[in-house]
Amino acid sequence: MKSLKEQRKNRVLARKEKGKVRIRWVRDIVGKLLDIQGLEGIELSIYLTDDETIRLLNKNFRGKDKATDVLSFIYKEQVGGYKLLGEIVISIDTAKRQAKELGHSLEEEIKRLLVHGFVHLLGYDHELGEEEEKHFMELEKRLIESLSNYL
Repeated sequence: MKSLKEQRKNRVLARKEKGKVRIRWVRDIVGKLLDIQGLEGIELSIYLTDDETIRLLNKNFRGKDKATDVLSFIYKEQVGGYKLLGEIVISIDTAKRQAKELGHSLEEEIKRLLVHGFVHLLGYDHELGEEEEKHFMELEKRLIESLSNYL
């Protein structure tokens, strides 16, 4: 029999400062990603914001003084029975522009960015060379395909 700690489901926290994206939908997408990966007892945070806030985060944590679409912060700490995997920060401003440029909906772009950030939280980094980028892209593609009917 599993202990109470082992029985804990995942917890997805989400907040937004901008946009009309439904928070429940965002939590559901991330919950599905955790399920697909077979992860349990995980807490993960999502923060939907604007270009100015993500630019400041990008400057402070990566030394890049420009807005970006998504940032991932890996925590991997154990707190209160949950493993805090990390936080995904998405700029709704940039997501809107990219959705328009790519010819798809804002929801589709948010879903793509959630997957991208999630793969980073799993420890993959496409900026560490060709082999790592290949593994990153393969997992990202598989996860996006798994979510293809989830809008």
